[in-house]
Amino acid sequence: MPPKRKRSSVDTAQSRGEMPPPSPPKRRASTRNSASAATVNPDVSGEVIDAPNAARASPSKEINEEIVPSLVKQENGTTGESPLSDAPDVIEAPPKKRGRPKKASVEEQVKGIENAIDTVVQEAADDAAQPKKGKGGKKLVKQEVKQEDTEAQATTSTAAPATAAPKKKKGSNDEPADPEADEDEEADEEEVKEALSRPPPVNSDYLPLPWKGRLGYACLNTYLRMSNPPVFSSRTCRIQSILEHRHPLQDPTQPEHPTKNRPDRNKPADVELGKRYVEALCLANVKDIIKMVRWNDRYGIKFFRLSSEMFPFASHPEYGYKLAPFASEALAEAGKVIAELGHRVTTHPGQFTQLGSPRSSVIDNAVRDLEYHDELLSLLKLPEQQDKDAVMILHMGGVFEGKAETLQRFRENYAKMPQGVKDRLVLENDDVSWTVHDLLPICEELNIPFVLDYHHHNIMFDSSQIREGTADIVELYPRIKATWDRKGITQKMHYSEPTPAAITGRQRRKHNPRVATLPPCAVDMDLMIEAKDKEQAVFELMRIFKLPGYDTFNDVIPYTRNDDNKAADAAAKKKARTKKKAADEEEEQPAQQLIPDDEVGMGGPEGRVYWPPGMEEWLRPKKKEVKKKEPGEKTAAQIKKEKTQAEKLYAAREAEKAGANGVSTAEGADSDVDATPATKKAKAAMKKKEQAKAAKTATATTESAPPKSSAKKTKVKKEAPMPSPPSEESEEPEEPELDDEDDEEPVVPAKRSAAGGRRAGGRKAKQAVSYNEDDAEMDEE
Repeated sequence: MPPKRKRSSVDTAQSRGEMPPPSPPKRRASTRNSASAATVNPDVSGEVIDAPNAARASPSKEINEEIVPSLVKQENGTTGESPLSDAPDVIEAPPKKRGRPKKASVEEQVKGIENAIDTVVQEAADDAAQPKKGKGGKKLVKQEVKQEDTEAQATTSTAAPATAAPKKKKGSNDEPADPEADEDEEADEEEVKEALSRPPPVNSDYLPLPWKGRLGYACLNTYLRMSNPPVFSSRTCRIQSILEHRHPLQDPTQPEHPTKNRPDRNKPADVELGKRYVEALCLANVKDIIKMVRWNDRYGIKFFRLSSEMFPFASHPEYGYKLAPFASEALAEAGKVIAELGHRVTTHPGQFTQLGSPRSSVIDNAVRDLEYHDELLSLLKLPEQQDKDAVMILHMGGVFEGKAETLQRFRENYAKMPQGVKDRLVLENDDVSWTVHDLLPICEELNIPFVLDYHHHNIMFDSSQIREGTADIVELYPRIKATWDRKGITQKMHYSEPTPAAITGRQRRKHNPRVATLPPCAVDMDLMIEAKDKEQAVFELMRIFKLPGYDTFNDVIPYTRNDDNKAADAAAKKKARTKKKAADEEEEQPAQQLIPDDEVGMGGPEGRVYWPPGMEEWLRPKKKEVKKKEPGEKTAAQIKKEKTQAEKLYAAREAEKAGANGVSTAEGADSDVDATPATKKAKAAMKKKEQAKAAKTATATTESAPPKSSAKKTKVKKEAPMPSPPSEESEEPEEPELDDEDDEEPVVPAKRSAAGGRRAGGRKAKQAVSYNEDDAEMDEE
């Protein structure tokens, strides 16, 4: 078993002088010398990244890679019970490679198989030593795994993904991987048979119409995330970035720049500087909450889940911090807007926050995380009822040593919680271990509200008491509502749907990007839609059922945003580069009107904020399609250059030919470079013909000089040999052959003799015509 990998402390890193190299920036910094823009904008600084949970349909589900660019993942994997216990770093996901993945080496495959066999043998030994049965006769699998085994499995899965772990049977709760992380999930044959043999769900036909409740979504607004500048509340960073920003900038008098003005690690570190760096991210997240709430209110959405990652590493055991006093004023300002608009906000701590674990370190981390969420909601300073409704939803988590033992530990740890945490804590059924019938009794016992998740219920339910679907769960509505009424909190529910292609339980856990119907809940319910398309899933329901607010938004224009100043900024920069123009010319070009900051990203006057399913790319400018260059293929510039050179060479050759044939420079200049040799020859013949015609006209107008060629032609008529008689068939007269050589004199046709009263016959006329030049010369002599 490989030894546990320990993370080096801050003092060790500083003493060695070894700091992790900064990540390369995503793009060049903006020309605006704004310190905040260079720090909190992920499009400018490569160190500012998206927190992973905010982009998920729910905290325990997968990231929507189509919505959020430069997605992140935790370096130590997701197998541990708490990522806070060993200070996980967040790293950028590597770019996807096309083609099949490389196969692991033989040594890696053997190592992976050995580790997998050891794990299965250990689990079998634990199950044999402590046999347990749950309701319905299904065995419950122990979820607790030692940290050393977890890290070994994570390392093995990275080295040899094809042989890291064997397939698990349905109902196994010790799977380290998220079933929704892989889109091409292959189900086991037994799982498919069992899934196909299950009875069909029995759903209620009741629809809560007319709708009077509040629809909401979780954490991230896809439209605002893609605005310019981006608006979202889940900016985070790496711990290495915090440590690096403890060093002063190379030039403290200038704002930070990703390449030109970085922290100087040769200067002494100051913890306060690193703290300011994190606080800048936190305050930017809080500021964007105000914009997101106002955006929601404009389009009829009055329910929103705040991101748990609004304050990066706030509950960390080593790098954690309190939100007050640095964020008190900003949160109070956000709470004021929420109160004025009458919205409801909630939070949902992650899947690692568990109060039923037997490990004290996990409990300590969970307590810190819950206290952080309570402080966040309390600093909003909401009115009494809105403050009560600002709850924290929590899953029971894994099953450790049996459900009864896990519930008992939960009772003991819950009793030790601060009163503020108790007032806000709400339990939710999940899709792995805990059903409605498991959690509803303890909620009634400890006076904890219970939130029903329909999607989880249809996957994980007690088949001995209830059927799959929404028809039978309606009978438990009065008991569920009573858990809320006893504490004076407005009830809420969660709704989502599986993907259409899902068959097995693991496949059905994957959330569909949007939902198609409403659950059979009360008409005034606060319903959280947990879908990957976030606010677009709410818009979809509004359009389907004509819910209040459906007429406030319209479809986006593909690849176009009319609610930002990107075009105006580009025009201003272009104008600045052309300051040498005359003043009157500058006045003729009216400056493009800027959109106020409050209206940037709000959809414009037409409310164009809805993108159809699958059209996430419409939110971004259209990418230029670059044709992949084949090996040895020439570029467009090379082809153009070669064509130009060939045209010049061809023109030079034609000029040489024209000079050799006596064609003047003017005639060569008039010739077409792109013409073929035959075309050029025909054009030259036509010019000769025109010259002959001009000479004929000039001869006819001259009366004093008798035509030379007249006598000449007469003599030719007498002594010319008789041509062969024409055939009976009518033949067209032959045209003279075109020749490039210049004639000495233009041919002038002979005039009709004055003595001849009548024209000679055709045969006689043909005998008088001769085209032999030698005969003509003899006649002249």
